[in-house]
Amino acid sequence: MNERSGYALRFAQPLRTLAQRSAFLVLLAGAIGLMLWGKTDPQIFERARTAVTDAAAPILDVMSRPMTAAESAVEEGRELLAIRAENERLQLENARLQQWRGVARALEHENAQLRSLLNFRRDDVDRYVTGRVIGFGGSFVRALLLNVGSDRGVAKGQAAVSGAGLIGRVAEVGERSSRVLLITDLNSRIPVVIEETRVRAILAGDNSQQPRLIYLSANSDLAVGQRVVTSGHGGAFPPGVPVGRVISVGEAGVRIAPFADPDSLEFVQLMDFGLGGILGDPSDRPAARKAGSVAEPAGAGG
Repeated sequence: MNERSGYALRFAQPLRTLAQRSAFLVLLAGAIGLMLWGKTDPQIFERARTAVTDAAAPILDVMSRPMTAAESAVEEGRELLAIRAENERLQLENARLQQWRGVARALEHENAQLRSLLNFRRDDVDRYVTGRVIGFGGSFVRALLLNVGSDRGVAKGQAAVSGAGLIGRVAEVGERSSRVLLITDLNSRIPVVIEETRVRAILAGDNSQQPRLIYLSANSDLAVGQRVVTSGHGGAFPPGVPVGRVISVGEAGVRIAPFADPDSLEFVQLMDFGLGGILGDPSDRPAARKAGSVAEPAGAGG
């Protein structure tokens, strides 16, 4: 058996070698024959090609589906990566916009506060300075702490006003800060007059939100809604500065609702009317003020 297998292998080896050497020539001859056949009878060649194509079409369709799916998956992956990058960019942009939105709201509120100060204008003001509220007095002292002091020309006794009207007077002055005693403070006493009837009184604070009128004459004609302004007596404030409005008249006294709410203020104007009533010693007056000087442009004070 082994001898027969060896003999067959020895006989097949030359044939395999001959086939390998002549394969190229056979293929070349077949290609030339097909070309000549196509030239002599094109219709037969076209039908044969169509038949081969029809037979191979299902196979090619099945083979192309995985490639199409792979290309779709790759394209979707690229789109997902692009969407992720765009999402990260939009998140960063949104965070920056939210930050700028907060800044814009703060600036808008600050601008509204500063514009409201323009509502109060007096021709008899020697000079004024605008300060920012940086602190409050507390429960037992109704006062505001401002970030402007003597280096900006602030002096004791100057009127503190908002766009709505009088809120108090400067009680203490440092080099870079000052304290404003509000008209609602227990120690505040301001000469006022009822604008409609010209009835004089003293506005006395009692640490409540509505100060009261004292030292009224017995036949005073008072009614709810009447405006209260400074009278100018005592040389503390000029006449006609708006203070508040009468909200109650009765046996418990006459209560006033101030026009200005100090709890909501961020900026306050300190005005020097050139009066010597409660300014005390002339050395307390700002050295920068001179007779006939014009009003100092308002600033945010630091």
